[in-house]
Amino acid sequence: MIQKLKAFILTKHFLKHFGMVILFYLLAVFITIFYLDIATNHGEKIEVPDFTGMSSNVAKSKIEELGLEYQILDSVYDPKLPEGTVVEQLVEPTKISQIYVKSGRAIGLRLSKKSELVEMPSLVHKQVQLAESILEQRSLRFLIRYRSTSEENGSVLEQIYNGRRIHEGDKIPRGALVILIVGQNDVGEPILTPNLIGLSMDQARMVMDTTGFTSFSFICPDCLTKEDSLSAIIFNQSPEYIEGTTILKSTHFTISMSKSGIGN
Repeated sequence: MIQKLKAFILTKHFLKHFGMVILFYLLAVFITIFYLDIATNHGEKIEVPDFTGMSSNVAKSKIEELGLEYQILDSVYDPKLPEGTVVEQLVEPTKISQIYVKSGRAIGLRLSKKSELVEMPSLVHKQVQLAESILEQRSLRFLIRYRSTSEENGSVLEQIYNGRRIHEGDKIPRGALVILIVGQNDVGEPILTPNLIGLSMDQARMVMDTTGFTSFSFICPDCLTKEDSLSAIIFNQSPEYIEGTTILKSTHFTISMSKSGIGN
């Protein structure tokens, strides 16, 4: 039996067909490798530039020139940057990641936007100091106006945006100016307007306590820590100081400071 099998293997017919099978197998392997090299762009290396800080149009143009694709991931609120500036990218630049890509790879971009809508809170019946704190937390600006009233002294009577009453839940741009109408019934005797320009926060507090003002708030956009606030210098006040003018003790002061003592 073994002799017959050996004799069959050594026949030209078997060797011919066996050789054809081996050749077909090698050809299939070669074609597969060749296809994979083409399909996967084997050996291709494209360096990914740093697109952050570029406008979206410039970044898109450069990405397309490299044979890559782009995808806008989302927008990030940043009022300091021009609208549509690239603030983040995925994939990271090659000089940072040491990673190269192949053509057709998508680069994700996060772009800046200058406006963002926030919901207006309900401030009516809240004390003005609390109302100011709530607005500051939502990055909304405010202006205080007083109205004589027999009730709710120091409380918000109305909240106004763009000349109309604004209600809780209404959406307005971050950084918008909201006017608070505050009730005032403690008229008292008018006193001279204090000059707070050039003073620190502690010095201003001492002046306000000495003169009898109890309603005031400090604003310092570039103060990041408590130490920054304590060392900041006042560059603006509302009501404005004009020599010889008088105001009521119940008047609310908005006091602006900065670390440099100069307004932005």
